[in-house]
Amino acid sequence: MKRRTVIAALAAASVLGLSACGSGSPSSPGGGTSTAGATGSTDLTKVSVGVIPIVDCAPIYLGDKQGFFKEEGLQLDIQTATGGAAIVPGVVSGSFDFAFSNLISVMVAKDKGLDLKFVANGVSTTGEEGNDIGGVVVPAGSGIKSAKDLAGKTVSVNNLSNIGDTTIKSVIEKDGGDPSGVKFVEVAFPDAPAALANKQVDAAWILEPFLSKAVSEGGTIVSSNFVEMSPELDIAGYFTKGDTIKGKADLTAKFTRAMNKSLEYAQAHPQEVRDIVGTYTKIDEATRAKMILPRYRVEFNQDAFKTLGDAAAKYGTLAKAPNAGDLLP
Repeated sequence: MKRRTVIAALAAASVLGLSACGSGSPSSPGGGTSTAGATGSTDLTKVSVGVIPIVDCAPIYLGDKQGFFKEEGLQLDIQTATGGAAIVPGVVSGSFDFAFSNLISVMVAKDKGLDLKFVANGVSTTGEEGNDIGGVVVPAGSGIKSAKDLAGKTVSVNNLSNIGDTTIKSVIEKDGGDPSGVKFVEVAFPDAPAALANKQVDAAWILEPFLSKAVSEGGTIVSSNFVEMSPELDIAGYFTKGDTIKGKADLTAKFTRAMNKSLEYAQAHPQEVRDIVGTYTKIDEATRAKMILPRYRVEFNQDAFKTLGDAAAKYGTLAKAPNAGDLLP
């Protein structure tokens, strides 16, 4: 049972469960393969990166398109996976040089003794209540008006023991409620609006673009749980093994510089984010035009990281609160 819980926690590597247009298999390990550049005279180092085909990962696709990684002498081999069940082991085994995951999933892996560390930020909350990439939604006519009213109710999340239920428990307690009586059940984000409409759950934690759909169908957001935990909360980032950071310091520095430039570019070009998401997901143009985009930024907020880690330890997701210096760049 304990092993199953760990696997379930690692499986939630992302806060957005959007449909993939396809998935790839891990590339050959190493991150040191040289290939001829476009001109045939420049050698580029092939770097395998595990991502999830979701809005969060738009910056790396944009950065690749803009040539930021080639400027650092890197040729990206972007491989898609369904979540942390493939991504975390892929990094540990060396199939991926770097990969994308939410903070809690990497905290859990570190908590279990795996030597992993973030090298670049990935995605952060917008910091605006009622206008964030995720929220807890209730159906029309519900008596639930705020986070504290969720106490004793059934609430859906995409994965148990991860960033969804951890942040929701925190905001319930902050609002004066008792999170211990909440019954969390797993419902995939695409199915959450229907589960809400059919009264299978009292409330549902939903992320974009499904959040907008649920609201358009009469749902009401009663908690922007990321923002309420911290308006500066970072949700996910790019990580690798400690051995890679130590043994391939130059490669790590190049990837980090290119990734940071990609994050800044994505933040400054929202329309290009919406456009490129359509190249690696099944999200249609009309939906992409309406969805709320996350915030992309370079620096991690250490105070928000501590708040999240402390909550994960308090509610039993982690054995102990993580040290920011052990996990953040």
